[in-house]
Amino acid sequence: MRRLFRAGAKPGTEPARQGKGEGRERHSVDPTATLDMVATSAGVSRSTVQQVLDATGDVPANLVDRVTAAMADVGYVPDRAGRAVSGHRSYSIALLIPETASKFFADPYFAAVIQGAAAFIEDTDYVLNLLIGSPAESEKTLRYLQGGNVDGVLVISHHSDDSSYLLLSKSVPVVFAGRPTGLDGDDAYYVNVDNIGAGAMATRHLIERGHTRIATIAGPQNMVAAVDRVTGWRNAIEAAGLTPGPIESADFTPVGGVYAMRRLLKQEQTFDGIFVASSQMASGALTVLRDAGLKVPTDVGITTIDNDQFAINAEPPLTTMEQPTTLHGAKIAEMLIDIIEGRPVDKHATIATTLVVRDSA
Repeated sequence: MRRLFRAGAKPGTEPARQGKGEGRERHSVDPTATLDMVATSAGVSRSTVQQVLDATGDVPANLVDRVTAAMADVGYVPDRAGRAVSGHRSYSIALLIPETASKFFADPYFAAVIQGAAAFIEDTDYVLNLLIGSPAESEKTLRYLQGGNVDGVLVISHHSDDSSYLLLSKSVPVVFAGRPTGLDGDDAYYVNVDNIGAGAMATRHLIERGHTRIATIAGPQNMVAAVDRVTGWRNAIEAAGLTPGPIESADFTPVGGVYAMRRLLKQEQTFDGIFVASSQMASGALTVLRDAGLKVPTDVGITTIDNDQFAINAEPPLTTMEQPTTLHGAKIAEMLIDIIEGRPVDKHATIATTLVVRDSA
């Protein structure tokens, strides 16, 4: 887990210490666990455990580590409602990206979401802590988030095969940037981009330009955004009475687009149009088409999603669906603070996308 920056600090407040305990097995939540059980496991007094939870007093770092580890051992989850009523807050919000650091720094989507969230939080009393929590560090990240260090969590780039952050929402307010799936996914708070609508509109644009055999390069199928974009592609093709073209999936990266495009060209099915799930993937796919002697859009029309530098600087520039990514970041931050402060809020919200027409279609 990497904590990269803090923004919007409330004067006179400091986040609580982070617990260590790397390598310790993470146990499931036990609803019967009590503060006394945590104190016994940690070998400290009940008041010390309470001080760690409330981020009050001058508790030595080694005791903070022991209490945090003991909470994981006995399956204790802090009572967030009780802490809110009693007024104990850290005034700290974690923005968690469960990806590797290399992927985080390579994808401009994350920067835009963070910009929106940070701009909104700047005008509040909260600080924003950015956490890069790779899958290999998920247990350490969860211990930190459950240790009373933050009042709430924003989760970006959630994978459907990771239910740990959905479980986290039972003990800490959590808002997802995108509709999560899996255990309790429907009960989660989230702000979603209309990925089904975006995939359908991008595909309809190709159909309206006369393309009749439309393939797709999909994103990783353990991410809801990728699944929804395929659904939109399929819906538009079926509504037009056409037969879907071939499909390949890959990571949301230029390299992913390269390999997926190569696989498409090896298939026996032909296509004259292609909807690519992200502009990064589309930029990689373009290089493969050029190497194969195919011209865009004469031989193959291309549409994609994300109006970033990958779409703008491609050759030819890419027709794309623009996500209001900065707005997305602001909306998830607004929802989370409303939850923390007890204001009524709709659990689910959706943001529309818009078509930007360029030379690729």
